[in-house]
Amino acid sequence: MNFTLNQLRIFVKVVEHQSITRAADQLYLTQPAVSIQLKNFQDQFDIPLTEVINKRLYITDFGHEIAKAAKSILEEANSITYKRAIYQGKLSGKIKISVVSTGKYVIPYLITDFLKENPEIDLELDVSNRDQVIRQLENNEVDYALMTRVPETISLNTIELMENKLVLVGGKSSADEFNRNKETYFSKYPLIYREKGSATRKAMQEYVQQQGYHALKNLTLTSNEAVKQAVISGMGCSIVPLIGIRNELQNGQLEILKAPDLPLRSNWYLVHLKEKKHAPTAKALQAYLLENRNLILSKHFDWVKDFAF
Repeated sequence: MNFTLNQLRIFVKVVEHQSITRAADQLYLTQPAVSIQLKNFQDQFDIPLTEVINKRLYITDFGHEIAKAAKSILEEANSITYKRAIYQGKLSGKIKISVVSTGKYVIPYLITDFLKENPEIDLELDVSNRDQVIRQLENNEVDYALMTRVPETISLNTIELMENKLVLVGGKSSADEFNRNKETYFSKYPLIYREKGSATRKAMQEYVQQQGYHALKNLTLTSNEAVKQAVISGMGCSIVPLIGIRNELQNGQLEILKAPDLPLRSNWYLVHLKEKKHAPTAKALQAYLLENRNLILSKHFDWVKDFAF
């Protein structure tokens, strides 16, 4: 056996998500890089860890057993690192944050400098839809969550960050056609939604119903990037977070379609369970954000606040 800690981390993520693509996203790696490391790890075993049936990845019983052992090994390795850092008087440990999918446009700017200042802190970041984030909060699986529509069914402390704006967008040269005749536009171009459980999907459904828009058909895609690319290609139109389409607006790939009561407005919040007993690392992150959030938001997101519709 000659496996590496990196191979163990990758395999654990693949098992958690039963998807190489999803694991790659979570680890900020390319899909081929994950596939290569997974193959190298598998080559050390005579028994298969995974199997692919009808193009879907499954974890074998043996794979689940190896994943359990891998988690234990990683926890012990992390413990050694943390204890060394603590002995040296440094902040050390793990912070777990769950982020709704559109939050991936926000969270890096909030935490990058903090992590640079505290290199012994490990971040476990899970990007998912709103329903999954809520489940992780309810199960006390994370230190913090970043979201817009805060659930009223859980007792949470919230830190308000900034306004979130949702806009209706179409592909290049869509605005003129949309303005001439909305009914004709919707009979020609489908409405593209995020998957069930997405806060953006819920907001879009409520808006479309209130306005009485009826598209010839509706499409459902499972990521913001997939929605953006579909709209850019001319497949249809969608309501998306302004914060995630800056480059596409600047280069003319997307156009904002002006319609009544838009943009839809909410707020970004960092939330945690009221009774959560945070470790020093998580407490330090919260203190950092409270002290620096205005500077961070001004530096990176003033364009959202000042965007002219």
